[in-house]
Order: sequence, then structure tokens, then C-alpha cells
Amino acid sequence: MYRFLVVIEKANKNYSAYSPDLPGCVATGATREEAENNMYGAIEMHIQGLLEDKFPIPESKSFAKYIAVAEKPGVGQTS
Repeated sequence: MYRFLVVIEKANKNYSAYSPDLPGCVATGATREEAENNMYGAIEMHIQGLLEDKFPIPESKSFAKYIAVAEKPGVGQTS
């Protein structure tokens, strides 16, 4: 089993998705769910192509984290 971080972003009239660990592997969709499903298929196809061409499967090195910042930066921070 392979695991890859997928970033889904809201565009003007749709959603786009990509994986930082799989350059060039992208997908879009009218909804977030559609973009996610399309990205799943894109990753499967990307991996299959790498295997057929006898290229290594990239190791997933990306991660994501939300960072909360106060509405007024500097408030509540200590030095």
C-alpha cells in the first residue's frame, strides 16, 4: 500500500488537487469530493505507469499541519 499527501484547493469555479510527492500528478473536479476521487484515480494511474516503466515509486516525504495564528499577531505570545 502506498500513501501520499494530497492537497485540494478551491479554484474559481472548481477544485484542484495535487500531491507534492508525485510531481505532475494532478486532478480537478466540480466539487471537493469529485476532485478527491479524481485524484485517487490519477495517483493509481501514475503509480501504474511508474511500475510499467520500471521506475521506483517515490517515498512519501510530505506532511501537513494546520497552524493557528491569532487574529491580532503578537497577542498572547511570549518571548
